[in-house]
Amino acid sequence: MEAIVLAAGQGTRLRPYTATTPKPLLPVQGRPILDWILAALPPVERLIVVVHHLAEQIEDYLRKQRHIRYWVSVYQEQPRGTGHALMSCRPHVASERCLVVNGDDLIRAADLTRLAAVPQGLLVHPVTTPHLFGIVFRRPNGTLDRIVEKPTDLSPPQWANIGAYLFPHRVFDLELPLSPRGEYEITDAVTLLAQQYPFYVVEAQGWIPIGNPEQWAAAQQADLTRWLVRHLG
Repeated sequence: MEAIVLAAGQGTRLRPYTATTPKPLLPVQGRPILDWILAALPPVERLIVVVHHLAEQIEDYLRKQRHIRYWVSVYQEQPRGTGHALMSCRPHVASERCLVVNGDDLIRAADLTRLAAVPQGLLVHPVTTPHLFGIVFRRPNGTLDRIVEKPTDLSPPQWANIGAYLFPHRVFDLELPLSPRGEYEITDAVTLLAQQYPFYVVEAQGWIPIGNPEQWAAAQQADLTRWLVRHLG
């Protein structure tokens, strides 16, 4: 299994901090966000990191990190959504399955391990602001029914898609549609795969999104060593 980290974003909601430092390298408790992410990944054969904004800084970090020996960076010349970022990794994925995570969210190692155990699936976590997230609806057997983006008519709590996926290699055979905003979305890949085979919904026990200064500040106070990290080496 290989792991893909989507780390090409501009981090606009965290400006001016991200003007000179890419969002995945912002520090949380003295370590870059990306370092916490790599520490929480289950064992993988190779790491693939999609980069764009300040890509040279992320590549410099990857050369120095000791979590995963084999890695490659994929430069997304024209960022066109998470689906486009995923598909840009096609030439580099050789294994039958790949774990895909965002480069700015902290997820428990145990949850990523549970996700890696299903044939294909995604992680969800309860939220009290469903209008800010993609909300996941499940069938009685625990597989995906549908994802509704930022619904305004649902009462909290709801289960949100937190941006961690386990894909089979056949995901790279899909033709993703262009979204209304002119991008390709990774959730469209999820929807298309779910139409072919059961797509499992795995509940995460912990999740810390880092999308704005308030969330970044909150992450500094979280007890990450107890519930997030598999190894710190």
